[in-house]
Amino acid sequence: MSDFFSPSWAESVRVALAAGPSEQVRAAKLQEYWDFFELIKSMYPASWALGCRDLASYLFVQWGGGTVTDCRIIGPDQPLGATYVLGMDYQDWKALHEGYDAQRTVMYRKILLEEGDLLEFFKAIYFFVESLAVIGSVPGVYPETLRSIVPVR
Repeated sequence: MSDFFSPSWAESVRVALAAGPSEQVRAAKLQEYWDFFELIKSMYPASWALGCRDLASYLFVQWGGGTVTDCRIIGPDQPLGATYVLGMDYQDWKALHEGYDAQRTVMYRKILLEEGDLLEFFKAIYFFVESLAVIGSVPGVYPETLRSIVPVR
């Protein structure tokens, strides 16, 4: 199991996103919902920089051709270059990993769009929410405190 926001965790996220939601998750919603999800996924051209504010780092996810074409951690001094930049606190990342609902994460503004066209982003919100749920399901080590993972400057 990889440390949260490490390069190996980002690689696990890439694999999980490419695979998509599990059969168990898919069984809980109508097939039409998943047909729409797959349609959006097949033509989604955007990228996300999903930030952990407490770490000042981002998970960069680039979509293209129906899959993830790039997935890596971007440090605080690197350019983001993403279509959409979103930020979330460490405690909310940890809660998502522990099973907090991805839809509520968005609805209750635990993750916020900080850069990018709001209307265009929300046109594919169901795709984003399901992808965020997949990211939250990726195994990782989330320390109780950030002290153990925040680099000393």
